[in-house]
Amino acid sequence: MWINGVAQTELSARDRAVQFGDGCFTTAAVVGGKIQLLNAHLQRLHESCERLFMPLPDLTQLAEEMQQAAAGQVRAVMKVILTPGAGGRGYSRTGCETPTRIISLSPWPQHYAALQLHGARLVTSPIPLARNPLLAGLKHLNRLEQVLIRQHIDQTDADEALVLDTAGTVVECCAANLFWRKGEKIYTPHLDHAGVNGIMRRFLMAQMAMAGQSCELMDGSREDVLNADEVVLCNALMPVLPVRQIDDVLFTARSLYQQLQASCQKMEAS
Repeated sequence: MWINGVAQTELSARDRAVQFGDGCFTTAAVVGGKIQLLNAHLQRLHESCERLFMPLPDLTQLAEEMQQAAAGQVRAVMKVILTPGAGGRGYSRTGCETPTRIISLSPWPQHYAALQLHGARLVTSPIPLARNPLLAGLKHLNRLEQVLIRQHIDQTDADEALVLDTAGTVVECCAANLFWRKGEKIYTPHLDHAGVNGIMRRFLMAQMAMAGQSCELMDGSREDVLNADEVVLCNALMPVLPVRQIDDVLFTARSLYQQLQASCQKMEAS
């Protein structure tokens, strides 16, 4: 782990991340010593800092630090956290002079390979996401909702969860975005009120647009997803997974999954 460019694991207890969950992060795949979709991850951090009114670190320096950390890694997970730094006692950021940069590496998750083969099983989460348009789409450090959702998943034999918001609209999964196909039409949730606009979601939507294929943003219900012909999950690490079951509903089609997987393979080869 590197904090502000120095190999260390100690962070000030006065850092805003510790005190208030004040900050943002991104999680990237490292393959063959290279960070997949590096520019997209840097852009996400830039956008997040702007929307959270956080001081923006030197992104050129950050990119160099990320690439140095990735060098020599065959396959790994990189997490980059930005915070406003250490400051005063209250909510005000007054006194925060230097943003904090945290880069860490973790082993590659091995279970995704099996899930790509057999498909993921989802349960509908009883824990809804609060609607908050100001923070919708961001990967900020306040992840207590996801922690509770994961706690529920861990009490089941499911791999992931179908997550709704407080209005009953499908948003995402615990740690993934989702697409679903009904006939020839492809849908993904609107993220105007809650959820994370993931890097892989953005990439796959761009790939579909380049191919002249429409992906409709939808305020869908649980029933819309359960009535789909196919459901696919995505994040920067999976990068895509077919869904074989949600609650008691089974899915067998994989045409959309195969299409999106082909896009991801091209990305890794580039």
